[in-house]
Amino acid sequence: MSKYKFDHIHVMSTDPEKTFEFYQNAFGATLVEKVDMGKGRYMLNVDLGGVTMLISKTDDEKKAGLGHFGMKAPQLQKAVDELKSKGVKFSMEVTKISPKLTISFLDAPDNIRVEFSESEK
Repeated sequence: MSKYKFDHIHVMSTDPEKTFEFYQNAFGATLVEKVDMGKGRYMLNVDLGGVTMLISKTDDEKKAGLGHFGMKAPQLQKAVDELKSKGVKFSMEVTKISPKLTISFLDAPDNIRVEFSESEK
């Protein structure tokens, strides 16, 4: 059976800076980096007490909130195949999104999305 490791929480916000300020003021979160996603998009990489929180912008208030949480799997395709054999449905097949990052998404109960990733160093 594949081994999984919690990786991050991804929050969608209509105002990422304001959202970050809330977590900074309330819990002492720190900004690790502002990641340029291209085409004017960006993501805030935040350390929230040792947990990575990613905050991205959405213009749709209905999409604000928890976007997904992320899990790492050292052999992503193997992990996806194992989960599919258990009846888990995937909304995004294994996809290489950059030279060092491959991801996949599954849909868990209660409209929760789970991202699985495998990264090369």
